[in-house]
Amino acid sequence: MVYQSTRNNQVIATAAEAIATGISAEGGLFVPSEFPPMTLSEIAELAPLSYNGRAKVILSKFLTDFSKEELSDCVDSAYTVEKFGADPTPVVTLEDGEHILELWHGPTCAFKDMALQILPHLMRVSVAKKVPGKEIVILVATSGDTGKAALEGFKDAPHTRILVFYPENGVSPMQKLQMTTQEGENVAVCAIRGNFDDAQTGVKTIFTDPAVKGKLAEHDMLFSSANSINWGRLVPQIVYYFSAYADLLKEGKVKVGDPINVVVPTGNFGNILAAYYANKMGLPVNKFICASNSNNVLTDFFKTGEYDRRREFYATTSPSMDILISSNLERLLYDLTGCDDQAVSGMMNELKENGHYRVPDAVKKRLQAQFVGGFSTDDEVAETIRDTFENRGYLLDTHTAVAVRVYENYRKETGDKTPTVIASTANPYKFSASVLSALGADVTGADEFEKVALLQQHTGVQAPASLLSLKEKKVRFPQVCDREGQQAVVYEMLKIED
Repeated sequence: MVYQSTRNNQVIATAAEAIATGISAEGGLFVPSEFPPMTLSEIAELAPLSYNGRAKVILSKFLTDFSKEELSDCVDSAYTVEKFGADPTPVVTLEDGEHILELWHGPTCAFKDMALQILPHLMRVSVAKKVPGKEIVILVATSGDTGKAALEGFKDAPHTRILVFYPENGVSPMQKLQMTTQEGENVAVCAIRGNFDDAQTGVKTIFTDPAVKGKLAEHDMLFSSANSINWGRLVPQIVYYFSAYADLLKEGKVKVGDPINVVVPTGNFGNILAAYYANKMGLPVNKFICASNSNNVLTDFFKTGEYDRRREFYATTSPSMDILISSNLERLLYDLTGCDDQAVSGMMNELKENGHYRVPDAVKKRLQAQFVGGFSTDDEVAETIRDTFENRGYLLDTHTAVAVRVYENYRKETGDKTPTVIASTANPYKFSASVLSALGADVTGADEFEKVALLQQHTGVQAPASLLSLKEKKVRFPQVCDREGQQAVVYEMLKIED
């Protein structure tokens, strides 16, 4: 298995090279040159396996330069009972045909843990194979959850440093506490005055700047990424869609070969792209339902074929989705254009220079055959949280509520009764204030941990110990910089002179 760059498919890398470097030199994203097939009988054989067993089967098809022993060690080191409990990704049925895939049982209570607990182990093996002796600098832009999950995953990892940028006013108070109190000798965190797109653009610019890479090389350092632009972040996410289907098979909710719908609340498009890749391998999927908040650039894209970030940016109650530049969409475009690197490069340049691009009609037709876009406002999110708890006894976070609302609108409009898996991406206690408000509770004057206590009292749902423990931790990283100051902060954090 080899990997190509979306912007120059003459660039070829092994899995270890793609993971170690994170992004191609010209800014393209690595994608597999082919998608290994999973037959229906092979999918059925996943049903009796543990999550770790399923992960080893799927990952072995992509990480072919990893030995069986190396891959097994990576999986078993990541998905432990201590970190994830007995079942890392349980499937909960809300009602007949509507299933919630809970992806937030890891140490930071967000779906990013499913990839970011294994990525450091994949990185360790990859670096040893391809760039031995280098210190890896993980550079991350986050809209809330990736940052903490990456910090926790790479904390005190040998020969590795991790630097995280987040929008100062674009994450929840609990997300901010999780990052600014992070422990570890190799970690650093800085807020920026701007939104997530500003942080992500800055990180991408630093990544591809030859002068910056040269400066790091002088100190035997090499950039890599923990964002889903890194193939090592994306490939573990393919696993849990196969695992969800295997669970539905085991419980008799579907039969082998029955299609499902997949609904994902998304901003950066990585999670739903993983489901699409699972389908390319053979997972039976009828529709991919892309759920957005009021930053509904993707909804408009699927309807019109034009991607246009030139619009008002909204700070919503689902902040991890407050994104107008969906980086992983580039990988989908590469696939749908028939691996046309020049077309993709042209669209990405058009987006960078003019803020928009339009796909050819043939690509638009393929998009609309498989994808449906929808969005939910904050008021609709609150209503969905309240109704779901009162009528079904299930407590949603704000992001999952976006997905539930968009799916239920889709079902009413289409009458589609295909069994559906809805990705639940965060524990509701990461957004206590918004969830409490949705349930009609008065939180005036309450601090973050008083809100957690109120939510427990109001719902009877236990708060995660990892969030409660933040109350006793000191803030280590109060730094804030301007958007233009990210490079200087990187040098400062690495103790490198500009």
